[in-house]
Amino acid sequence: MKKIYFSIICAALLASCTAPHPPKTESSVASPVDTILLRDFRPQVVDNIPVTFVERAKFPVIDMHSHDYASSDEEIAQWVRVMDAVGVEHTAVMHCSWIGRPFEEVVAAYAPYKERFRLWCCFDYSDMSEAGIRRACETLERYHEMGAVGVGELGDKGEGDLYARPVEGRDIHIDDPRIRPLLAKCAELKMPVSIHIAEPYWMYLPMDSGNDGLPNAGAWHVDSTACLGYWGLVESFENAVRENPKTLFIACHYLNMNHDLPRLGTMLDKYPNMYIDIAARVAESAHTPRATREFLVKYQDRVLFGTDNGMEAPMYQNIFRVLETNDEHFYVHDYYYHWALSGFNLPDKVLRKIYHTNAERILKEYK
Repeated sequence: MKKIYFSIICAALLASCTAPHPPKTESSVASPVDTILLRDFRPQVVDNIPVTFVERAKFPVIDMHSHDYASSDEEIAQWVRVMDAVGVEHTAVMHCSWIGRPFEEVVAAYAPYKERFRLWCCFDYSDMSEAGIRRACETLERYHEMGAVGVGELGDKGEGDLYARPVEGRDIHIDDPRIRPLLAKCAELKMPVSIHIAEPYWMYLPMDSGNDGLPNAGAWHVDSTACLGYWGLVESFENAVRENPKTLFIACHYLNMNHDLPRLGTMLDKYPNMYIDIAARVAESAHTPRATREFLVKYQDRVLFGTDNGMEAPMYQNIFRVLETNDEHFYVHDYYYHWALSGFNLPDKVLRKIYHTNAERILKEYK
């Protein structure tokens, strides 16, 4: 009986494999799940849940991370009007003379509103000899006299400082012994160093279906085989912070460590000369609201507000909504990535520090 039964099964399977496929019917047409591209996925929330519009920050704001976005006097004036409307007291304008317009031109452009903008400059890497570094220190002193309050945004995604002149290549990492005199000069001049280290972790991972950040990681993917890699970059930053204890470092974008806040907290515990800013990482933080809230409350004295996303009112207001409200599961497709966001509902005491007090303390101490 067993042999006969097995034979019948085999015959049935063979027949099913060789039989012609039935014609497609309406029910067998590919579903949207099979045809909509991941880059086109724009979900709309249908949940009946609170939606809060935050027109103006709850407390005065110091934006510690922005750039020379304005291309004319009128755009600067309009930026100031937006800042007035949303509650931003003043803004740090990060600038690199080697890529943008000369620093002198930036100083002149923002001079009519010098109480509303704090200017930051970058290092001159055009000559990495000892004599060249001495001249770079002199340039830094000159920029400081012209009004520069800090250095940055420096940046390293693995191949070296993004803003280095091509004369010496871009293989200059923040722990490079050649630039230690520049970091020491920053300490002497009381100029904080703001630096963008790496990118979010998933941008160094394989671009496959298991990558949680795929929709944005695809556009910003970093080939870690051709550079220091994510953890090598973190090590280079930690080396610099440890070896230059009198220099204050601001790690932009949560040090791009939103995926590992306990590790980031350990570094903050270890290095009193290290701060972080939250600029341009709303999506990466607001999709883990409970963990991020706990982190921000615990390290409320070491966190700085920043935007890094232009000059428009909705950009500021979206960030305020995340920091101030208890809203949950909402999307901001125009500014952020594919994750649903939720608010942190931070206590007033914490908001005041992140919005203003921490930055004010740094700018006064390092003036």
